[in-house]
Amino acid sequence: WEFNGSFYQPSAFLMMGIPGLEALHPWISIPFCALYLSALLGNCAILFVVGRTPSLHEPMCYFLCVLALTDLGLALRTLPTTLGLFWFGVRRVGFDACLAQMYFIHILSFTESSVLLAVAFDRFAAVSRPLRHAAILGGSAVLKIGLAIVLRGALSLLPIPFLLKRLSYCGSTELSHSFCFHPDITNLACADIKVNVFYGTIILLSTVGTDFVFIVLSYVLIIRTVLGLTTREECLKALNTCVSHICAVLLFFIPMIGLSMIHRFGKNVPPLVSALVAYTYLIIPPALNPVIYSIKSTHIREALLRALCRKRG
Repeated sequence: WEFNGSFYQPSAFLMMGIPGLEALHPWISIPFCALYLSALLGNCAILFVVGRTPSLHEPMCYFLCVLALTDLGLALRTLPTTLGLFWFGVRRVGFDACLAQMYFIHILSFTESSVLLAVAFDRFAAVSRPLRHAAILGGSAVLKIGLAIVLRGALSLLPIPFLLKRLSYCGSTELSHSFCFHPDITNLACADIKVNVFYGTIILLSTVGTDFVFIVLSYVLIIRTVLGLTTREECLKALNTCVSHICAVLLFFIPMIGLSMIHRFGKNVPPLVSALVAYTYLIIPPALNPVIYSIKSTHIREALLRALCRKRG
């Protein structure tokens, strides 16, 4: 502990795995390893295939590459602490290292939310303006959108580590998960946390909350456009291009909203439920997004199969 008058700051926090199942952590690590392996291989495969296939150099696939990079970042940020805890029982994480992990996890989460919004806009442009779709979202436009997404997340979250460092921590230093999460760290403080709670809530609502609202609005417009198509086949074809994105949106936003609600209002929620929601939020989307897009996107699936056939040959 670092002591300075009435100011206390721990040198480290203690992470927690799955409450009540500590004896089974080595066995529980097996599905976690499978999910991490799926996230790393799947997202790398998406990046490789899109980069090597000229026919996939289109706005949707560019956004998919940004999503794959974001998912890789999320997997790599939580993998060392999670598997270190499950395999070797390493619970200790340095105070500054915890803040750094928290900062990048939240940036990547906000980035994923924004990319899903960009894909929703791309799907609306493809359905409503199919002939002008490539002109509306050209390579330079995608690059600018990607840069704006990263800057929004990085700048809006920049004050968070400094707001946490100003707090005094004189009670428990045990986190609720095997990674660092802003509300989780804030709840360990014994100082006034109103500023942290207020700023965190405002940033969450103005970024992820706004993204979700605009995604819903985009699909309202997409459905309205699709219903105006002349034949049933055209309607089904247009909607089919959006299925994978809808699955990715639900897979990301449902556990994220659930985890945010648990940390802010779920004082009586069992720790096991909180842990499962947290792992679902941070590990499941990076592992399943490549599978979802590979299954539903014919062009990506065919490019993956061609790449596998070339390697076998």
